[in-house]
Amino acid sequence: MDLVIRDARVIDGTGGASYRADVGVHEGRITTIHRKADTGPRPSGAETLDAQGLALAPGFIDMHAHSDLALLRDPEHTAKAAQGVTLEVIGQDGLSYAPVDDRTLAQVRQAITGWNGDGSDIDFDWRTVGEYLDRLDRQGIAVNAAYLIPQGTVRMYALGWDDRPATPAELDRMKQLVAEGMQEGAVGMSSGLTYTPGMYADDSELTELCKVVAQFNGYYCPHHRSYGAGALQAYEEMVNLTRTAHCPLHLAHATMNFGVNKGKAPDLLALLDDALAAGADITLDTYPYTPGCTTLVAMLPSWASEGGPDAILARLQDDETAEKIRHHMEVIGADGCHGVPIEWDTIEISGVSDPGLASCVGKTIAQSAAQRGEEPWVTARRLLINDKLGSTILQHVGHEENVQAIMRHRVHTGGSDGILQGSKPHPRAYGTFPQYLGRYARELGVMSLEETVAHLTSRPAARLRLPDRGVVREGYRADLVLFDPETVAAGSTFEAPRTLPTGIPHVLIDGRFVMRDGRRTDILAGRSVRRTP
Repeated sequence: MDLVIRDARVIDGTGGASYRADVGVHEGRITTIHRKADTGPRPSGAETLDAQGLALAPGFIDMHAHSDLALLRDPEHTAKAAQGVTLEVIGQDGLSYAPVDDRTLAQVRQAITGWNGDGSDIDFDWRTVGEYLDRLDRQGIAVNAAYLIPQGTVRMYALGWDDRPATPAELDRMKQLVAEGMQEGAVGMSSGLTYTPGMYADDSELTELCKVVAQFNGYYCPHHRSYGAGALQAYEEMVNLTRTAHCPLHLAHATMNFGVNKGKAPDLLALLDDALAAGADITLDTYPYTPGCTTLVAMLPSWASEGGPDAILARLQDDETAEKIRHHMEVIGADGCHGVPIEWDTIEISGVSDPGLASCVGKTIAQSAAQRGEEPWVTARRLLINDKLGSTILQHVGHEENVQAIMRHRVHTGGSDGILQGSKPHPRAYGTFPQYLGRYARELGVMSLEETVAHLTSRPAARLRLPDRGVVREGYRADLVLFDPETVAAGSTFEAPRTLPTGIPHVLIDGRFVMRDGRRTDILAGRSVRRTP
């Protein structure tokens, strides 16, 4: 064998009791598991790693990542590798970079600058999903990556940024793009139904696209229409839509946020339990924090975003239209802010594209406005215009009791929703998985360590239909993480969000060390993980 991991506490990902064993790895796969009570000689190999005091688990699967360009831009990708993440699911929230034509690529780059940067440092030598996945493989990446076809980008490609129903020809074109993406290896389709232009699709349009996804054994991953005033109705809409389409459903960052949803996690879980009992195929992911993270422009009402980024900026620069936008946001409750009137003291700027605006980072819009002696909307409007819509935000609207209740559910998985842009990003980008292990399993006892690991490994692997990942088992891929159950913790905080975790010394992908003794190696072991036919 190439490697024997000696005396590990194996937490195998199934949720069952842990056990002591030596684990042998050869040519990228687990070949031997020799339990402490087993008779016969212990395995030996070219290299032995003493794992005394460490837990050995399957590599963690990040079910909601925004590393679409970071994987290409930053070969080390330590933000995820150091957490024990061995696979990320990208193409989230209905907006990403394939499939595109030249026009759509330019528009989507501008639209999600706050998520991934403007891409000026990237050679966009792909247009299709298959070409993007080939690029990941050709360049080599730090961790494995699976891709969701972004429904908003598909709509942008087929009919632009118009807020109207698709024509039959346009719908056929979208269905063709989804089918091609699935054939080329995507694992499903995502939507961002509070983001334009994806939110302009009605349920009948989404149902038709989901039927295509289902034909290829994929799943639908919606950021649904409201996490605020209409949250429960939005969840129910997605459950009903996917049951009509006979398509598996994975609910993205399934939170119950804003004041109107305090204490309402049990209502969501009851809705899901009823659907599961009736035969629905549903999973979900969450991050173990209360605040959310997105772009400032996402807070605008959808009508203000029709036509794309240039049209948004034109409306913001027109005083009369800008006043209508303010009224919708502050008084009515814009759909971009989930139907809830915006509270500027909850909107913290976490990153800007223009370095000249760096003084805004780490302050709420209300704080910056007070310093300037002006109304918050004046500050927000100026920032949107001057930063060309590239500002990212933290939105402090979550409830801890909801977070804990949802993460206990039997169909829950872990997802960081990690946006790596900005000088002060959400700490979930660097800390989600050790936060689950350290704070929620060890310190708070929300779940046992074994159950927590199952949420982060075998459950997401099952949703992705991966036949040989997510469990420590002979014959499975040696995507593995070794951590200290007594010390593992997220180092990242809201004050220092780029701090790496502690207590995760070793991470392997296909049996190769991408983290060793707590340091990133120079190995690029990641590859695209494509849909299993």
